[in-house]
Amino acid sequence: MTVQGSENSSRRGRRSRTIGAMPTNDMPWWRWRSNVRSALHMLSDQEFQRECWLAGREEYGDVTDAVYRLVEDTWLDNWSAEKYVGTIFRDSQEAALVDSAVLRVLRIMHEVGPDAAVAAYLDHPGWPEAVRAARDAHVRLATGDNDDPDSAPRTLEVLRILTRSA
Repeated sequence: MTVQGSENSSRRGRRSRTIGAMPTNDMPWWRWRSNVRSALHMLSDQEFQRECWLAGREEYGDVTDAVYRLVEDTWLDNWSAEKYVGTIFRDSQEAALVDSAVLRVLRIMHEVGPDAAVAAYLDHPGWPEAVRAARDAHVRLATGDNDDPDSAPRTLEVLRILTRSA
């Protein structure tokens, strides 16, 4: 974690801490943003899904865990991400991309069921479209946070440590 001096770190443009390159106080609800970003990152990477989810690597959770992080605090399964512009999302374009990804992923989850095997999601005919939508949202959010969208997803433990420690 990097500390950059500022007595009044709540002012826009002033950053006191970062998670990776993402400033923790840049967005008021940055912990929620971190969870949404983590979920979108995993949902947007088919290679990761094959190597981690299909392989059963527990440190990354599974598809259901990612969907839960996506909608857990935000309730994006009940209302638009537009509601969070200025708190979780920087602008309406970020919100629209997140909404698109959420709708596609949730449609598949409702069709295959939340307890389905990972392969049921990955083999669903709508999965490539959901992955593309998640990728578009992930890239936009990561770029907005000055992060590399092509870096590997963080484990759930690393995500917990980063959001707990900042």
